[in-house]
Amino acid sequence: MRRIEKKILGLNDKIVALVEERRLVAEELSYHRHINDDAQRDAAIGDSNDRSFARASRRDVARFEAAELRLSVKISQLTEKRDHLLKALDE
Repeated sequence: MRRIEKKILGLNDKIVALVEERRLVAEELSYHRHINDDAQRDAAIGDSNDRSFARASRRDVARFEAAELRLSVKISQLTEKRDHLLKALDE
C-alpha cells in the first residue's frame, strides 16, 4: 500500500470518529436546549436561584453549540484534505 493510500485511510478513520463525536454532542446539545427552555421560563417567575440556573444553562447551550461547530469545521477540513489526496491518487 502506498503512503498516500495510508493517509487517506487514516483521514477516513478520523472523519468517522469525528462524525460520531459530533452526533453525540448534538444529542447532548438537544438535551441542554430543553433544560435551558425550562430554566428560562422558571427564571421569569422564580427567584435568584432560578435566574442563576438559567444563566448557567444558557452558558451550557453556548458551550455545546461551539463544540458542535468546531467539530463540523474539523470534519470539513479533513474531508477537503482527503478529497485532495484522492484526486492526487487518481493522477
